Amino acid sequence: MRNRVRKAFTLVEILIVVVILGILAAIVIPQFTNASQEAQVGNIQTQLQTIRSQIELFRVRNNGSSPDIAGDVDASFSDLLVGTGNQLSLGTENSFGRTQEPYARTRPVNPRNGSNSVVEDATPRTTAGSAAATPGGAGWYYNSATGEFAAAGFDESTNTWVAESTGP
Repeated sequence: MRNRVRKAFTLVEILIVVVILGILAAIVIPQFTNASQEAQVGNIQTQLQTIRSQIELFRVRNNGSSPDIAGDVDASFSDLLVGTGNQLSLGTENSFGRTQEPYARTRPVNPRNGSNSVVEDATPRTTAGSAAATPGGAGWYYNSATGEFAAAGFDESTNTWVAESTGP
């Protein structure tokens, strides 16, 4: 009689593999949990840089006058969007009576709360970094006198989103 050799994994071998996979998962998974947060931070930093450049370009082309961008969802960024949209044609006059090409194609959206409304504020960066962005709330804060611009709920001093309060 011949002895049959069985080729199979033992319980100990399977447990060792499961433990090793568990250790690897415990190391790798936390690396990906912050990916969404980091993507939003990168997105908002890029948007802020772009919008600030557009505001500065507007001021240079309009003798230091700041653009009229404060307003609700339908009125926000009006001077930067002159010449865009279905009802406006290229070369439309801005709020200072000067003909211009558009500075932006669309109204920027705050990725944290999905809002594109702009609120006039004396200290935009301080206000933006003091409270979390709320759904239906302001997406951006703007000081038309200084041209300062900030994203609601984003603390630029730490490059982090302001955490939502959990209640009393």
